[in-house]
Amino acid sequence: MKTLDHRFTSPWRRSAAAAVAGALPVLAFPAPSLWWFAYVALVPWILLARAAPTGRRAACDGWWGGFGFMLAMHHWLLPNLHVFTFVIAALLGALWAPWGWLVRRLLGGVPSRGRVLAALVVLPSGWLAVELVRSWEGLGGPWGVLGASQWQVEAALRLASVGGVWLLSFLVVALNVAVAVLVAVRRARVPAVAGLVAAAAATGAAWVWSPRPDTGDRVGIAVVQPGVVSGRDSPDRRFDLEERLTRELVGRDVALVVWGESSVGFDLGDRPDLARRLAALSRETGAGILVNVDARGSDRPGIHKSSVLVGPDGPTGDRYDKMRLVPFGEYVPARSLLGWATSVGEAAGEDRRRGSRQVVMDTADGLRIGPMVCFETAFPDMSRHLAEDGADVLLAQSSTSTFQQSWAPGQHASLAALRAAETGRPMVHATLTGVSAVYGPGGERVGPWLGTDTGAARVYEVPLAHGTTPYVRFGDWPLYGAPLALAAWAVTEALRLRRSARGSRVPPARTAHGSPARPGR
Repeated sequence: MKTLDHRFTSPWRRSAAAAVAGALPVLAFPAPSLWWFAYVALVPWILLARAAPTGRRAACDGWWGGFGFMLAMHHWLLPNLHVFTFVIAALLGALWAPWGWLVRRLLGGVPSRGRVLAALVVLPSGWLAVELVRSWEGLGGPWGVLGASQWQVEAALRLASVGGVWLLSFLVVALNVAVAVLVAVRRARVPAVAGLVAAAAATGAAWVWSPRPDTGDRVGIAVVQPGVVSGRDSPDRRFDLEERLTRELVGRDVALVVWGESSVGFDLGDRPDLARRLAALSRETGAGILVNVDARGSDRPGIHKSSVLVGPDGPTGDRYDKMRLVPFGEYVPARSLLGWATSVGEAAGEDRRRGSRQVVMDTADGLRIGPMVCFETAFPDMSRHLAEDGADVLLAQSSTSTFQQSWAPGQHASLAALRAAETGRPMVHATLTGVSAVYGPGGERVGPWLGTDTGAARVYEVPLAHGTTPYVRFGDWPLYGAPLALAAWAVTEALRLRRSARGSRVPPARTAHGSPARPGR
């Protein structure tokens, strides 16, 4: 590690290296989707922090690495938020400063086997603590949780049904710690290998013993994706196109038609003509139609984003108002302080209003659906609660048209695979402009994606499932275990330091002649 220290003696050079190292894990997410890279992507960052000359420098390495990770994960915001993207990345990156300090504390120098074994638990727990804090909606929510990079790995999806995406994050970090030890600490390779074996055993146990969804019937669900429609009269033209695409489903055996987020740009109370057209579509297709209204309400103040179920007689009265809003996109946190973001980017000029509760809707065919809107699919607890409340199918209505040519649409669509696997319920991710996707109750893909270059109405045969996954039953238990592991380590360290301090105060034993005894005599 002397070579590493020599190369990065300049603080700015070292900071730049930490930012680059922190950005590497993003390659495991869509669009690159190098899922296997997640198992080693943290190794350069860990090696840099463990070689830091001081604990303070290691914390800086953690901060800069977190900045690189957050900036790379949200780079597609740059055209809209401009310089404010860097401010957000710097603020969120600070959450990794304690993690960098922990890396050096546990793995710095020549760590003992005991410290390495502790690192295999404490460092993943520290990472989970960071993910827990930044999962708060006001800090951007759990977008880019490390475990979400494993959305297309069957074994990982099985683990998600046990401990959610949080268990995946824990194991991915543990694997990176083990690999870093194998690379840099020869004397501690035995516990590192033991950590790799433990991770493999946990995966194998989940594969064998975790309950599989009890699949039975299939139901036809159609996704209507109109594609990009822009211009002053875009709400009217988009509705016309969605109506035309929906009519292509007449004669198909569908139980539900799903339109994307903001698919209706007018309040249906103000526009009864649109409500009548939707009711006519429901009669023609023989299916309920779930639309998303993004408009100022005629019966309440402010703008809501609402999932509204329409039947053959018009709106059924089932309505879900989006609860968790996108920071800066749909509201500005602490607007009195951060309102200047609207002058340097495309932050929300007016805050959207929040819903107060989740809703499970019943269609005419007896299908129970649990809607979420856009950003909400990043939150595992929302889909878990819908499954607890009896939803047969999870639904997401989304629109990432602002970021059409970026990695965002693919990243967003991948989240539905994890929510399906966690809950054992199929999930339909319907968007205005792509990527739309459908996943079965095990997180497996059902049918093809509708990409960002596609405008179409497509029917998916969605498998239904019964039973309850361990994650739905026990909730976010890895997140509860992480603070306990950190607290246990902190107590152990405090006791060890106390014993060391006591030992240093014991006076040396003296001989009969009054001189201090020498070791070995």
